[in-house]
Amino acid sequence: MAAKVLMPKLGMSTAPLTLVEWKVKEGEAVEKGNVILVVETEKIRHDIEAEISGFLHILMGEGQEVAIGTVVGLIAETKEELAALQGGKPKEAVPAAEAKEAPPVAAAKVEAPPAAEAKAGERILISPVARKLAEEHMIDLAKISGTGPGGRIVREDIEKEIEAKKKVEVTPEVYQGRRVKSVIPLKGMRKAIAEHMHRSLSIAAQLTLTAEIDMTEMVKLRQSLVAKEKELGTRITYTDLLVLALAKVLKDHPIVNSSLIGDEIKRWESVNVGVAVALEDGLIVPVVKDADKKSLVEISKTVKSLAQKAREGKLTPDEVTGGTFTLTNIGALGAGYRFDTIVINQPESAILGTAGITDRAVVRDGKIVIRPILACSLTYDHRVVDGAVAHQFMTDVIKLVENPSSLSI
Repeated sequence: MAAKVLMPKLGMSTAPLTLVEWKVKEGEAVEKGNVILVVETEKIRHDIEAEISGFLHILMGEGQEVAIGTVVGLIAETKEELAALQGGKPKEAVPAAEAKEAPPVAAAKVEAPPAAEAKAGERILISPVARKLAEEHMIDLAKISGTGPGGRIVREDIEKEIEAKKKVEVTPEVYQGRRVKSVIPLKGMRKAIAEHMHRSLSIAAQLTLTAEIDMTEMVKLRQSLVAKEKELGTRITYTDLLVLALAKVLKDHPIVNSSLIGDEIKRWESVNVGVAVALEDGLIVPVVKDADKKSLVEISKTVKSLAQKAREGKLTPDEVTGGTFTLTNIGALGAGYRFDTIVINQPESAILGTAGITDRAVVRDGKIVIRPILACSLTYDHRVVDGAVAHQFMTDVIKLVENPSSLSI
């Protein structure tokens, strides 16, 4: 009996998921425990593994938004069972809760999928995934000879045609007098980021204040902590120290640790600091929960663990939700002395962006001296946080970072 491949429920969200990529082609053999499908929420990607060994039959193509619990594929136990499944597909995938136990394949009744029209008016049999691929690459189905059962066009047929088209020299696409080098579809994580950032700017009254922090004492502190790396069990970074400092100051400024939701400003008891992590295809913000209750070592280990999981695509929905304030440190990317207007990570009310630590000429006690300076930018939502409050919050952050002896290491 074929096993169902279901769209999973990730965390508390009930929103549809995007079917990003099938890791196995139609009809190919799969092994139990191997990743066969990648799905995506607004914030994370999730791998789905095969529950049994067998042969994959795809019901829903890549790029579609699918409700939780929907059957998107089947794993046949035998090639004969696969051939029977490939003879057609259900009119539409149904939620598992509404689907009855799959009957024996011999008794299964399926309808042929809607077929494309050929030039001569004949109908063409084609698998769902092949149809989706053909549409994406503008393949003329009337010119394709299917190699599947009964002349059915399968994914391999379309892929061969795509490769053949690549070998043919074509005129470069020109748009408004400019030649197009390549096209990147706005989908998946990149689309989610675009929509999230645009929405943030649309709904919030965002202002950004900039500041400089003298990191002389913080540099000394970190150097002493790095020397104790083996003893501490972790290598302390400036990001770790900033998270600790921010958590302490946020406790003293509850309005900054708030969110405007509907017609209410909710002041959060929890101090959950999100730490932005850059990825190849975007940005994600895992959250250090209850940062104000953690020691520096606990924060350091948590930040490293979350960053590693982010880069490996193993974050859970709960690890990227619930933030009350965000830190984005571009200094780790080699950024020097600079200021940015950071966009708030909704529904939070503020975000701090920091650049790199650079030697700058400053005046101390009437003399020009060289000090390690950290440039930073605080963007806040003026609907929630008044300007005077934002400046006092930033003043307290600067005082604590410049005099870190009061930090509970």
